[in-house]
Amino acid sequence: MPLALLALAIGAFGIGTTEFVTSGLLPEIADEFGVSIPTAGYLTTGYALGVLIGAPILAILGSRVPRKAMLMALMGLFVAGNALSAAAPVFSVMLAGRVVASFAHGAFFGIGAIVAAGLVAPEKKAAAISMMFTGLTVANVVGVPMGTMVGQSAGWRLTFFLIAGLGVLAVLGIAALVPRQPRPEQARIGGELAAFRNPQVLLAMAMTVLGFGGVFTMTTYFTPMMTDAAGFASSSVTWLLVLFGLGMVAGNLVGGRYADRALMPMLLTALAGLATVLALLPLAAHNKIATVIAVPLIGATGFATVPPLQKRVLDQAADAPTLASAANIGAFNLGNAIAAWLGGLVISAGFGYTAPNWVGAAMAASALLLALVSRALERRTGARGGAGAAGARGGRVVARQESAPERQYS
Repeated sequence: MPLALLALAIGAFGIGTTEFVTSGLLPEIADEFGVSIPTAGYLTTGYALGVLIGAPILAILGSRVPRKAMLMALMGLFVAGNALSAAAPVFSVMLAGRVVASFAHGAFFGIGAIVAAGLVAPEKKAAAISMMFTGLTVANVVGVPMGTMVGQSAGWRLTFFLIAGLGVLAVLGIAALVPRQPRPEQARIGGELAAFRNPQVLLAMAMTVLGFGGVFTMTTYFTPMMTDAAGFASSSVTWLLVLFGLGMVAGNLVGGRYADRALMPMLLTALAGLATVLALLPLAAHNKIATVIAVPLIGATGFATVPPLQKRVLDQAADAPTLASAANIGAFNLGNAIAAWLGGLVISAGFGYTAPNWVGAAMAASALLLALVSRALERRTGARGGAGAAGARGGRVVARQESAPERQYS
């Protein structure tokens, strides 16, 4: 794999740390600002909605900027948002900082996925995408547990200042390791939007919302679930997050490897596993051993869906990938926002901290159903996974042939 993928993984590591670290620090943040746990959960919802809104906007605004420069600019925005959160005097300002940081998230992964896929041969695209997302998953093994430990012992503000420092390192890493990118062709908005007339693109994004969103019904309220329901000490949250992160790393790598071989079977298997484990967790949560088994399984099955879902969108929108790729990253976070919101509702209704997992199981099962519909539609129409924007313009394939530099670097 090209060394440039390491630079993308560095940026993904910083983003992954800030995205998930609030799960371990929710009680501390809620206590300092004097808000309830469900209200503090808006930090996850606000972040996710910021990704959803910012991903397509920044992808289009940056469509005429060289991709390397755009990635560096996005990480600069990430640094600013986390610094604002760290210094926030009131909860609303911290929420604003989370939204600012989140604007970088979707466009970074959307543009980064295109760059990663363009650096390797076509049969290795999903694996390359998974390598970039490895930074996101490793963040849950190293960044999130360390951030939680620092936040619980020295204050959550220090955690967010350190995350801003990670963003600075990511900018330096991209500058040093990512090869110079050619200036993209001027985006044709109509062409980019045409991809969304392809039913397979829409189905893939709906699967992203529901499938990956199911994971966040568990992660948003992870700390109170582990301490209040499962009976673990607060000090145990760190290593439980490490287990979850290890599952994420394994699932992401397996998903990337097998998505290049058999994309839909890999996706169906991961979604079925995710729905099953989420449905069982409310029962397992009252047994510590069962909980220790379930936590990494949720991470593995949840993140095994990421490479196949992102590759499917890129395949189905091959002639106009920038907006579709960024929008699918937004779809991941729309699912996160919905999951955090629904999880807060069932907790506020008095069903307990394990109840959000039932919501997550229902979301994952719905995504599985959509995946079966997508496969049936593909078989009926005779479409192929790499057919580009087939269906986006009356079923004709209009895949754009990129220039040699584009194939090499973007």
